[in-house]
Amino acid sequence: MENKITKLFNMQYPIIQAGMIWNSGWRLASAASNAGALGLIGAGSMYPDVLREHLQKCKKATDKPFGVNVPMLYPNIEEIMNIIVEEGVKIVFTSAGNPKTWTKWLQERGITVVHVVSSVKFALKAQEAGVDAVVAEGFEAGGHNGRDETTTLTLIPMVKEQIEIPLIAAGGIATGQAMLAAMVLGADAVQVGSRFVASEESSAHQAFKEVVVDAKEGDTQLTLKELAPVRLVKNKFFNEVQELYKKGPSIEELKELLGRARAKRGMFEGDLEDGELEIGQIAGLIHDIKPAAQIVADMMQEFEEAKKSVSSL
Repeated sequence: MENKITKLFNMQYPIIQAGMIWNSGWRLASAASNAGALGLIGAGSMYPDVLREHLQKCKKATDKPFGVNVPMLYPNIEEIMNIIVEEGVKIVFTSAGNPKTWTKWLQERGITVVHVVSSVKFALKAQEAGVDAVVAEGFEAGGHNGRDETTTLTLIPMVKEQIEIPLIAAGGIATGQAMLAAMVLGADAVQVGSRFVASEESSAHQAFKEVVVDAKEGDTQLTLKELAPVRLVKNKFFNEVQELYKKGPSIEELKELLGRARAKRGMFEGDLEDGELEIGQIAGLIHDIKPAAQIVADMMQEFEEAKKSVSSL
């Protein structure tokens, strides 16, 4: 299936496996790329030397293109970017920061740059900064979200109306049917996160994967908007946040409750009570843990079947 995005990344299917902290190491990225999608390593939870190790292992595990997601608020950002260049990575997805900061620098070194946005305003800023494509992510998505709470169903056509560069849809997409819907609305490809958390190759803790599989509609909610809006599974930690809100907390009190490494504790170490469990609303449609290759194959089969059923209407 060839379009703007598959040509841009030289891949088979217009599916990007999102680069998620504590979930997207070299095993998942290489498996997704080997299956015809584009695998992304999530650099946001990796020290520079750990990222280098993952890049080197990923290169050995796949001869297909793969990329890295880099949150630009990362404290060691210059070191991270230099490692990406040194290891010959050709695709970088940037997020959580100003795309002007690194886009030109990366492109001058032969790297394709995609920026993740949550609004039309930021999509236009990314286009102005010269990025090769944007990911527009609706607030159904897990993890850190935009403040405007615009849903994927409305965000994608609004962004498509305003930009000229290729568009990747994200947020609430875990099936081929949702992929078709996003592309009908104007997307050239989809970025899939939560579905790949519940994959065999994901670096998430098995206990967290099982939470994702068991999740029902309404089990996640956006919170901590004063710090950075984040969608979490409702657990003991989440309930403590809600209790604190009843007292009208200061930002300092919220930061104190959040503490350090809470996302690692939850998603990577499997502390289901006191950890931060980031997952999208679409978890309610995820019912099993399976290989990344099977996820890609199932999505493409569903996509083709959905196209046929729509054409028969």
